[in-house]
Amino acid sequence: MLTLDWHLYGANLAKIALSYLLALPTGWDRERESHSAGVRTFPIVAMASCGYLLLTPGDITAQSRVLQGLITGIGFVGAGAIVKEGMNVRGTATAASIWSTAVIGASVAMDRFEIAIVLTLLNLFTLKALMPLKKKLSGDEPESPLKP
Repeated sequence: MLTLDWHLYGANLAKIALSYLLALPTGWDRERESHSAGVRTFPIVAMASCGYLLLTPGDITAQSRVLQGLITGIGFVGAGAIVKEGMNVRGTATAASIWSTAVIGASVAMDRFEIAIVLTLLNLFTLKALMPLKKKLSGDEPESPLKP
């Protein structure tokens, strides 16, 4: 007879939901900036990464193999966000964010919530707070009329 472990189901559902919620702000940011991946892609990447590890038995060897596959597979997904137009390359931050989001989902699945939260916060900080610095360094920022 099949018995249902409601506690396990609830714990897994909570982890998948947390993965989704932690990835949503990055997806929202990328969507608002009109990038190739956005509010749908990032939560799905986090949930899928979490789900794959939740399916893995507690064996460290099996988890290692799943992580290796995730790293490789997400690299290909991220590569799809990179666009080359002539001498310009766009989408590298979005691709890196996709990779980071996969780690967020994996961290939640492995009960490493502190890692997931720190990665979420640092990813958002890097995308938002460092954009003015990137523009200044690349010369994309318009000159201030007050500069000599």
